[in-house]
Amino acid sequence: MPLTSATKKQYRSIAHHLDPVVIVSENGLSDGLIAEVDRALNDHELIKVRISVADRESKNLLIEEIRRLTNAELVQTIGKMAVLFRAADEQNARLSNLVRYEHYLNR
Repeated sequence: MPLTSATKKQYRSIAHHLDPVVIVSENGLSDGLIAEVDRALNDHELIKVRISVADRESKNLLIEEIRRLTNAELVQTIGKMAVLFRAADEQNARLSNLVRYEHYLNR
């Protein structure tokens, strides 16, 4: 289910406080990198990914491929950062960024 613009706005305000959990280099995507993004999404639900490539088109293709392979929603891209969201099957209150920063959410 696509995120609404209001939900994206709330998630962007949370993501502002986050550090990137995965850094994608010029080498591109590997099974290990996709597994790490998948694990981070399971644990944190909302994550930042840094894409360290010079070409804008390559960056956009990498972000789309990560999003597709992990079944995540793209919340925002700014420069070399992408914010991804995927709801956890079972939310972990100690790890979820949505729980940790719930005061930014208008529920």
